[in-house]
Amino acid sequence: MSNFVNGYYRLCVWITRMAYVNILWVLFSVAGIGIFGFLPATAAMFAVVRKWVMGNEDIPIFTIFMKSYRKEFIKANIVGYILLLIGYVLFAELQILWAQQSTIYFVAGFGVLAIFFMYFIVLLYLFPIFVHFNLSTFQYINWPAIIGIVHPILTIVLGIGIVFIHYFTFVTLPALLFFFGGSVTAYILMWGASKTFSKYEQVEAA
Repeated sequence: MSNFVNGYYRLCVWITRMAYVNILWVLFSVAGIGIFGFLPATAAMFAVVRKWVMGNEDIPIFTIFMKSYRKEFIKANIVGYILLLIGYVLFAELQILWAQQSTIYFVAGFGVLAIFFMYFIVLLYLFPIFVHFNLSTFQYINWPAIIGIVHPILTIVLGIGIVFIHYFTFVTLPALLFFFGGSVTAYILMWGASKTFSKYEQVEAA
């Protein structure tokens, strides 16, 4: 009976933690007027989740969130908007190529589509690497691509898993996405990516 009570208590604690950090993520994204708050708030959420994944469960969540939010505000926006610009250029290039009648342009569009695939791999690993390693701006773009390619099975599992969880939640109980969508996603990505970090620890960890 005591094991059941302890398990139920731990479950409630984790549900509360996940909901709390997710609400902080939403609030601080809005506080930064969305366009400036979303990226540092996401980095702050991953910073908290990183502590959990590393075994530090009893942490001052708000303190760590705020510290990371302030510390990474500028850097997270710089890296994020560089990637946003790259994504926009790739999308525009794909639209232009596939709008042409020539076969060579149509085939070239598949080349851009392959680059798009790499782009999504970078997005998948970006924040776990951002909060774990101290890198230069463009290394935060290179390293996610390298790790994603070197560990293809992990990349596929994480990508499909995230899509499935979000789709299943959206069609069954979409309200849960507001309370857990960001934090659960962050935890899964951070947990998966952290399995590879021991191979790259020559890069200075945060």
